[in-house]
Amino acid sequence: MSNQQTVKQEVGVWIDHKEAFVLFNSDDKADVQSSNDKHIRYSEHATEGASPSEDQRERRHANRLNQYYDEVIPHLKDATAILIFGPGEAKGEFKKRLEIKGFANRIVGCETVDNLTSNQMVAKVKTYFA
Repeated sequence: MSNQQTVKQEVGVWIDHKEAFVLFNSDDKADVQSSNDKHIRYSEHATEGASPSEDQRERRHANRLNQYYDEVIPHLKDATAILIFGPGEAKGEFKKRLEIKGFANRIVGCETVDNLTSNQMVAKVKTYFA
C-alpha cells in the first residue's frame, strides 16, 4: 500500500446554490478553495399550476444544479472523509449527488449552518475533525 493511500484526507464542503467552499483539513491548517457559480439563476416568473413550460424550467434548473455539483466533486477525489454543511437545500442535494457518484462511504456528516465567514468555515472543519 502506498503512503498516499494511507494518508487521511478530511474535507469540509460549505455549499449553497450560488457557491461552494472546499476546505482541506491537514496538520494545523485548513486550505480553502472557492467555486463561485455564475450560471445558476432563479426565475421568479412562476405561474399558477404546472404548465409544460414550468416543468421544463424545473428540469433545466435541476440539470444546472447537477452540473454545478459535478464541478465541485472533482475537488473531493482524494477525500477519505467529507463533511457537508451549509444553509438551505443545496447540502442535501449535493449529498445525494455525491452518493450517486460513488462517494457515499466517504460522507461523515451533513449539517445545517448559516452563512459563515471563511475563518468560521475553517474553524468548523477543524473542530469537526479534531
